[in-house]
Formats: sequence, C-alpha cells, structure tokens
Amino acid sequence: MATKRDYYDVLGVTKNASAAELKSAYRKLALEWHPDRNKSPDAESKFKEINEAYQVLSDPRKKSAYDQFGHAAFDPSMGGGAGGANPFGGFDFSGFGRQTPGQGGYQTYYYTSGGGNPFGDMGGFSDPFEIFEQFFGGANPFGRQAQKKPHYSLKIPFMTAVRGGTESVTIDNKNHTIKVPAGADTGTHLRFSDFDITFEVEPHSVFKREGADIYMDKEIPFTQAILGGETSVTTLDGDLKLKIRPATQPGTTVRLSGQGAPKLNSFRKSDRGDFYIRFLIKFPEHLSGRQRQLLEEFSHS
Repeated sequence: MATKRDYYDVLGVTKNASAAELKSAYRKLALEWHPDRNKSPDAESKFKEINEAYQVLSDPRKKSAYDQFGHAAFDPSMGGGAGGANPFGGFDFSGFGRQTPGQGGYQTYYYTSGGGNPFGDMGGFSDPFEIFEQFFGGANPFGRQAQKKPHYSLKIPFMTAVRGGTESVTIDNKNHTIKVPAGADTGTHLRFSDFDITFEVEPHSVFKREGADIYMDKEIPFTQAILGGETSVTTLDGDLKLKIRPATQPGTTVRLSGQGAPKLNSFRKSDRGDFYIRFLIKFPEHLSGRQRQLLEEFSHS
C-alpha cells in the first residue's frame, strides 16, 4: 500500500499556515491539476490528493486530529485515532475523485463532505465548480448536470463588464449584490445557489468589442492625415498620445497589443486582448477661394 504524503507538503504550506494561506494554496493547485485542464497522466491522482489535503486542513477539528495522529486519524483499521474513537464522526473520503462520465470523455468530481468552499469569496458561487463555469465563459467543463433554477438576464454597463465591479439587483423582493468578473461579456453565465444570471452588456458610445478585443474609430483632419502630426486617443487605460504618419490613408488601423479587455477564461490577470484604433479622415465641408486654389495647384503638381 502506497504511503500517503503529508497533507502540508501536498499543499506546500507550513503547519502554521493561516486559513487564507490554505485557501490560496488549494485554489492555485486545484486549478493547475484539474484533469480537464492538465493532461499529464498523474493529474487525476494529484487533484484527488490536493482535495483530500484541503478538506482536512481547512476544518479546525479535522486539522487538530491530523496534527495529533497523522493519517492514522482516518484509517478505520487504526480505530480512528486515540481511544479507538473516530474524531470525524463518520467522515468519508471515498467521495473524492468519484468519477462519472462527463462531456467529451472528461470526468466529474464530487465532494462528499466538509472543508468549506475555497471559492466562497469569488463572486457568490455556491460551490467550487461554479468558478470554472465563469472562467470558461458559461460552459461547464465538468459535465455536471445543472439543477433547474430561475434564470434572469442582467444588463450591465460596458465598462463594468470590461473592468469588473458589482451590480445591485432585486429578485423576489430580496436585494442581491452581483460581482461582475473582469472580462464578462454578453452571454456570460453565473450560477448561484438560488438562481442563475446571464449578462447582457450595454453598448458603448465609443468602443466596440469582439471577444477581448476593443475597437474604436478616431477622426482626424485631412490636413493632419496628409502632413502628419499628433492626436490624443482615449483608451481603456486612459488618454494616449499617438503620432500620425504623413500620408495616412482612410481606414489605417493601429493596434495596441495587450490593451484590450481581460480574457475571461484566463487565469492570468495580465492576459488581455488588443485595442484597435481606426483612423477616419474628416474633410472640410466648405473651402475658401484660397484653399481651393491651393488644392488645385497641388492636384496639378
């Protein structure tokens, strides 16, 4: 029989780790080793081991017993710890890694008890699976069947969807604060314990969006398009000075790499789309006699 690794080593923390440190370590490792994202042969066993360690160390009573008796506290053949008593009152790890057929041949993992919700502070999700639904843009990569719940549509401002924020809603005469994840888009689906919400993003007066990429039109005078110069552009990150090259043509587009919206299905905050600026040339509606004369001279040069 294989020897179990120390739970603290599994999570990479010390015995004095705080609840927040345990949660952070678990969350990072669970996302790294989940079999739907990690295709290494030992991903399933790693994921099961990580969950098992967190379920014990996140519960003060179970952690105390583990610190005193080690893995023997969970071994029925050892009498469940000191004095032959089971300190967990029938706590069962058999549910960890229990597998059922999932979408695309993936496996679904269910927790059977204890330990709390390590994702409890991430937008009101009622269980660990819901954070993955958010990051994968509404799709459930675990293949778990969702329960039927009331489904609501919530309109959110364009900039709230891009930057993240909160929106207050009243459902069944109760006020709820909905956390909008940065990078949310129309169709982004969030599941809560009592209801589901799908976002509808309101249009912006200047910016347009395709996925994580942001587009805008910038009008410049035709003299500046011909002669070149400098113009100010408002981006998601504030005002920016751009140089206009001489002989800029209508429709010329400038790309600002990595300055678009955050990518919802990415686990790196720095992972963003691109920002595109398309130049439109503004021609004068009226010309003075002198201006017309100069243009005619230019056309014959």
